[in-house]
Parts: sequence; structure tokens; C-alpha cells
Amino acid sequence: MLVEKRKVSGAEIPTGSLADMAFLLLIFFLVVTTIGSDKGIDLVLPPEGDVKEIPKTNIMNILINDNGDILIDEEPRLMNQVKDIVKDRIVKNDKLIVSVKTTRLTPYRVFISVLDQLKQADARKISIAEPDK
Repeated sequence: MLVEKRKVSGAEIPTGSLADMAFLLLIFFLVVTTIGSDKGIDLVLPPEGDVKEIPKTNIMNILINDNGDILIDEEPRLMNQVKDIVKDRIVKNDKLIVSVKTTRLTPYRVFISVLDQLKQADARKISIAEPDK
């Protein structure tokens, strides 16, 4: 009697739909993933053309020059003094508007640091003046 030998086949993984599954997974992750975006500085701007006369007593001027020096009401100050000075002035005058003016060559990091100090001092009314040409 002849006994037939069985063909032993190796285990195979069906790859016919592998490309389809990879494509569907790629689409799924593209749709589900959220891409973070830079929000920038959170400031609420007034409507264009809205101009009001403000008494000089309600304005505090901060100038940042080309070297990154900070002048508050024309007096040189250090970065760590800005928060305390602004906070004291806001306590004395709740209608205080802080006007920040820079030059064209002011270091950006100094400008942002001053805005951070104003935020820590709870300054809600900040005017960013246009630099001189």
C-alpha cells in the first residue's frame, strides 16, 4: 500500500490586505491627531479707529531702548523692579494704562519679559505704542 505523503506547507500570513490596513491606519491617525499651533501673545485689541483722550495722570510710560534698558517714566529700572512698580501704581490708580514703547532694535526677549512682568502685576490696560521710525 502506498501511503501518500502530505505536503507540509509553512505557515503564511496573508498579506493581501496589508496595504489596505496600513492605508486605513494612516488615515485614522491623520484625522485623530491634533496638531498644536502657536497661540502667540493673548491680547484683546480695541476696534480700529477707537480713540479716546486719556488724562496724563492715568498713563504710565515704559520705554525699552535698543540696548534692552527699561525706562519707567524716564527713570532707568531693572527687569525685576517692573512688576512691583506697576503693581503699586495700579493700587493707587485703578484706571492706570501702561504704555509700552520700543525702538526698532529693541531685543524681542526683553519686550516679552516686560509684558510678562505686566501680566504678573495684574495690569489689564496695556497700550503698545508704535516704535519711532
